[in-house]
Amino acid sequence: MEQADLIWRNGEMVAWEDAKVHVLTHGLHYGTGVFEGIRAYETERGTAIFRHRDHLDRLFKSAELYYMPVPYTLEELRAATHELILANELRECYIRPIVFRGYGQMGLYPLDAPVEVSIAVWPWGAYLGEESKQHGVRAKVASWRRIPHDALIPHAKASGQYLNSVLAKIEASKAGYQEAILLDAHGFVCEGSGENIFVVQGGEIVTPPQTAGILDGINRKSILRIARDLGHQVTERDLARAELYLADEVFLSGTAAELVPVREIDDHVIGGGERGPVTRELQQVFDDALHGRDGRYGEWLDVVEVPSKAL
Repeated sequence: MEQADLIWRNGEMVAWEDAKVHVLTHGLHYGTGVFEGIRAYETERGTAIFRHRDHLDRLFKSAELYYMPVPYTLEELRAATHELILANELRECYIRPIVFRGYGQMGLYPLDAPVEVSIAVWPWGAYLGEESKQHGVRAKVASWRRIPHDALIPHAKASGQYLNSVLAKIEASKAGYQEAILLDAHGFVCEGSGENIFVVQGGEIVTPPQTAGILDGINRKSILRIARDLGHQVTERDLARAELYLADEVFLSGTAAELVPVREIDDHVIGGGERGPVTRELQQVFDDALHGRDGRYGEWLDVVEVPSKAL
């Protein structure tokens, strides 16, 4: 990965190479952490963080669900992120805030372990590759099911829970695919290993509901609003696996991946095997929203003024 110069850690700027934790950090052993993936884009108004407050709000809610009181306010973390982007002189970047249980307590009872907070920023292109946004990806339905509501908390973006996605991603990669699709505990379509999923069939856009064990993605919410603004019929309901194969179009959305068409699932070609017209339309408006070119979504941008000498 490409490094930046500084990381914000517990209220201080530290050199990238010095942002270390103890090997007995609670979160390292038990996955007791929550995090966010956020992006900042270059716009005519300057560098702008996409839906920054929404992401930070979800970070605080995830922390609350796992009994981790965040020792900073939302506004303090927002200001720290702005300061960090300025200090690293970045015009565009990926942003990773993480709240985790630190060193000082071992064992499964975590509440006596200190809560630490770090924020990192660095340049990072599209997660599945820039070409994926044009040509789509090949995906495989994983043998691993998405974690259910009665085992963990799918609505929380929690560190330890991502072992579920890691298993699915490795399985898909070893089988020669670029992404995995997980089913929920009942066998309905849930989400990708790191993205929400949408199906276009007969002019209708369908996506799994929150009751399917999905993470309620910030970009998912953005796509749903954009689709409705464009006049598309949007339905949140359970999706059978075969509906993926029979769809006119399938696409994924997520902060890291942005909006990516799926051209093939389990060796079934989706539609014409290329990016479909609905996906293309949504992708264009979504990209305009990310880069501040569509005034309808200007409130989604948290602008950071970056010096002109920034890279």
